[in-house]
Amino acid sequence: MSARDEILAGVRRALHVSGAETPRQAAVADRLTSSPRGVIPARGQGGVETFKQEAVRAAASLSEIAALEQVPAEIARYLRDNNLPATVRLGADPRLTALPWGETTLEIGHGPSDGSDLNGLSVAFAGIAETGTLALVSGADNPTTLNFLPDNHMVVVFRQDVVGDMERVFSRLRAVYGAGQAPRTLNFVTGPSRSADIEQTLLFGAHGPRRLHIVLVGG
Repeated sequence: MSARDEILAGVRRALHVSGAETPRQAAVADRLTSSPRGVIPARGQGGVETFKQEAVRAAASLSEIAALEQVPAEIARYLRDNNLPATVRLGADPRLTALPWGETTLEIGHGPSDGSDLNGLSVAFAGIAETGTLALVSGADNPTTLNFLPDNHMVVVFRQDVVGDMERVFSRLRAVYGAGQAPRTLNFVTGPSRSADIEQTLLFGAHGPRRLHIVLVGG
């Protein structure tokens, strides 16, 4: 018997159940099938404006552009204004690879980061208004390493992909990928990495990017 089996067996003994009871199995099956939503607080019912406010509150920077084609120029501006190297690594996301990067002086790298990249660019699966959080799914299009290894993480978010709360992200995942087909990893990122573990002094970049810049796309 594995440690997991021992723990579950102990829970069943404490509850005086076997786990084979028809009503209990039916309740579990119904919950897995229907994915009921819980109570959503008022802030979780906000939209893009709430997302912008909460993202900035979490120490992210944010800019807005009207069209996806403006992303290269906006990334170049952000790097220049912050005196950062004109290099960017991105994944295979066709929404990014098809952009006119040649119209900028940026040096573009492709694929996962090996830890030597200073700047990474991703496309978010969704933005969460309630907390200003980014939902990022793993895969070749947007490698998870870009979320955590570069010093500076830039993320494109489409206005239509901003939802009110985390529960709606999971609803979108089920709708987009289908049952049992979710990406291997779903990361929730709120602001740049930070820690106050050492002498209660807030330090940015402790466990990931020290800067998070969000590019909100759409009119």
